[in-house]
Amino acid sequence: MKNFINQLSVVLDPKYILITDEDKAPYLTDWRKRYTGKASAVLLPSNSSEVSNIVKLCAQNQISIVPQGGHTGFCGGATPDNSGNQVILNFKRMNQVREIDVANQTMTLEAGCILQTAQEKAAEQGFLFPLSLGAEGSCMIGGNLATNAGGTNVLRYGNARDLCLGLEVVTAKGEIWNGLKGLRKDNTGYDLRDLFVGSEGTLGIITAAVMKLYPLPISQWTTLVACESVSSSIALLNLFQRRATSLLTGFEMMTQESLELNEKHFPQMANPLQGKPPFTILIELSDHESENHVRQLLEVILEEAFESKLINDAVIASNLSQANAFWHMREHITLAQAEEGANLKHDITIPLSSLDSFIEETDALMRSQYPGVRIINFGHLGDGNLHYNIAPPPGVDAKIFNESYEKPIHELVYAQVERCNGSISAEHGVGQLKLDGLRAHKGEVAHDLMRALKRALDPQNILNPHKVVSI
Repeated sequence: MKNFINQLSVVLDPKYILITDEDKAPYLTDWRKRYTGKASAVLLPSNSSEVSNIVKLCAQNQISIVPQGGHTGFCGGATPDNSGNQVILNFKRMNQVREIDVANQTMTLEAGCILQTAQEKAAEQGFLFPLSLGAEGSCMIGGNLATNAGGTNVLRYGNARDLCLGLEVVTAKGEIWNGLKGLRKDNTGYDLRDLFVGSEGTLGIITAAVMKLYPLPISQWTTLVACESVSSSIALLNLFQRRATSLLTGFEMMTQESLELNEKHFPQMANPLQGKPPFTILIELSDHESENHVRQLLEVILEEAFESKLINDAVIASNLSQANAFWHMREHITLAQAEEGANLKHDITIPLSSLDSFIEETDALMRSQYPGVRIINFGHLGDGNLHYNIAPPPGVDAKIFNESYEKPIHELVYAQVERCNGSISAEHGVGQLKLDGLRAHKGEVAHDLMRALKRALDPQNILNPHKVVSI
């Protein structure tokens, strides 16, 4: 290994080769503090050529690589194993906005560009970069694409995959594929971009991307509404989709239990709706034409929802500060869970037609089989993505809960997901957390096709091994 480190110092400035335990420590544990690994070195490249040379050296020495962005993932996809023989390739120095093409409405970003920085740079040019999620102040574009991140604007703009027009990727051989074309139509054989997006660094290492931009809306209106049931929440979604069509940009669901946990740790984020509604829905409309039009439309739709008894209370944000406060309520649920301690996360997608029965039946099974557990259920109702998380009963030791209940609770939830023809990963990826259950979920044919792709593109298995799919 010492010889390998010496070789690295030829292609990368030694001060960006971290080898002491103290220097490596911040990169070895995931955000949830669930996974901790070891690495022989943490490497901080500044450009694609350095990444290419690093990968070539790793291939020659059969050293595996763990690509790492902002370190905000939930599934351990960017954390090394315990062998101590892997290197971490962290992209925080590759953080530039290479280009904003105003005429083409695209921006070219390096993998280490922080999502919030991309949003701000786009806004400076009068554009919206619509990818938005709770970790946007620290997550990076490379990681967003590697996991096909979703977030709060999927309903209108799609996932990270839908926003990406082209990629620059370093292959397992260290070759650089330059696919940074800002084309919206390119029907020339296999779509390599879609192959690498969502692959979590197991097929190639994303170093840059061309992303779509949109005109900045001139008007946004945000409201919180109270619903008594999942069925009324879905009926409300259908009403907004019919009446607001493309103006509907956000439709988020929060249960009473999730908001009570939020208020426990962040008292300033009390729900402004009367009482404690079983379901609080956060809705956002945006428009590029008229501020008055979208406000009036929102009021008309809410009035119809009241008359149809789909909602029994509503609060419209009167200014940007109040709108941000509504969104902070939604975004801080994850932070409240972290403050509370142990919780078993499920990032799942359910067809909207089955969402009501899924929640009702899964809640009943969970409470009957595991009395006292707290169901922290919230998420992107507009696209069927639930963060169906389970916290232990008050006073139960977190370690005992995780060790004793994790496997059976995951099996219960995932069995219900299968029953509804859903997905066990909506936007967080697979990583190492869901590796063992992927074959059963995907089916043998799909799983074997994935393994064949991995073998073909990474025959030495040096790119993020034991993540997503094993070979």
